[in-house]
Amino acid sequence: MGPPVDPVPAAGGIPQSADVVIIGGGIIGVSTALFLARRGVSVVLCEKGHVAGEQSSRNWGWCRRMGRDPRELPLVVEALKLWDGMEQTVGEDVGFRRSGILYLSETDTDIAHNQDWLRRAGDFALDSRIIEGRELAALLPGGQRGYKAALYTESDGRAEPQKAAPAIAKAAQRAGAKIVQNCAVRSIERQAGRVSGVVTEQGTIRATAVVIAGGAWSSRLCADLGLRMPQLTVRASVMRTAPVEGGPDGAAWANGYAYRKRLDGGYTIADGRTNYHDIVPASFRFLGDFLPLLKGNWRDVGLRFGTPFLNGHAGLLPATGGEQSVYEANRTLDPAPDAKLLQRARSNMEAVFPFLKGVPLVQRWAGYIDATPDAVPVIAPVESVPGLVISTGFSGHGFGIGPAAGRLVADLVTGDTPLVDPKPFRYERFIDGTRHRPTTGV
Repeated sequence: MGPPVDPVPAAGGIPQSADVVIIGGGIIGVSTALFLARRGVSVVLCEKGHVAGEQSSRNWGWCRRMGRDPRELPLVVEALKLWDGMEQTVGEDVGFRRSGILYLSETDTDIAHNQDWLRRAGDFALDSRIIEGRELAALLPGGQRGYKAALYTESDGRAEPQKAAPAIAKAAQRAGAKIVQNCAVRSIERQAGRVSGVVTEQGTIRATAVVIAGGAWSSRLCADLGLRMPQLTVRASVMRTAPVEGGPDGAAWANGYAYRKRLDGGYTIADGRTNYHDIVPASFRFLGDFLPLLKGNWRDVGLRFGTPFLNGHAGLLPATGGEQSVYEANRTLDPAPDAKLLQRARSNMEAVFPFLKGVPLVQRWAGYIDATPDAVPVIAPVESVPGLVISTGFSGHGFGIGPAAGRLVADLVTGDTPLVDPKPFRYERFIDGTRHRPTTGV
């Protein structure tokens, strides 16, 4: 069971038409709805479950620029600006704090890796730097173990995943967007090759533009249109503790654990490195696309067979069948967390921060990260299907980048000047022979 998410008021039934239909109520979808509605665009967002029910509420809550692929950095910079004003934008505190993030280094190899990122980031490195000694120790209060160095970005921050997307959704509603929950989109319709609307479980909505922001479901939605969208999911486990006094205030990654201080005073803890990919038919279909990632960034991703191969969100079941679609049969993806992995991560963290010993465990959960072969998202119109825009494949970076991604999608839909150059995020790079590979292992 996922963490408790702030509720979003239910809307009435679906309208017959809208300018834009957004599929997916994660942080990308609701941010897109907010920026479109503020421009006077008629927008309907359809979410098969509830807002932020999947990865948008299950992630670590990091809002970071540090360690990101250089292609993402301009968008991340804009996202952090939007996070700065988020409380004013949505009218409530979503926990955003520029409390800093650390990548803790144990070896010279770790330090060299971080220095390499600083070189590649160039001017976008901004205040990121290597720190050590007393300066580093001061950022780890309660720590009983020293680290050789760390890559540190003071201006990076954190926010509360269970609060942020719902708050943005409510702001979008106040701006005029219609957000319909428990309403799965079964298919996207076309006329003369162009998007003409969507068919939902509640009926048809006519529209001249459709945005696929379905997270782990996006590849399947694209396949229903005959579009090849290479995307696989990674199952990541997370836990949270009860509030505890003292300890570091920000967030950090180390070999064996990662943490974020929560607004409620507890900690979100994860392994930081090891995750799992549940093998599904798409694993074989996209194997060639993901081979570079398997040799690099996915070396610590375990492969597992199980029931998802047959009836999971990317399994063998058809998109529609009988009286309900696969989207309705899976209102909220809720994979089981790896309890042993999380206990190991907590034990690793307790070895460094003994004050955590005895602090109650409140909850464990898992979620599916939607990954692309180069670990960079698709945020783009589809040339072969006029009126269709895809925003997916954020590869574990979607929460922090979400507000700016939504703003960019709104720009692409309306034809306004894009917030940043959208070329690095184009869909066609995955079908035109472009060699794609991640440029960072962080």
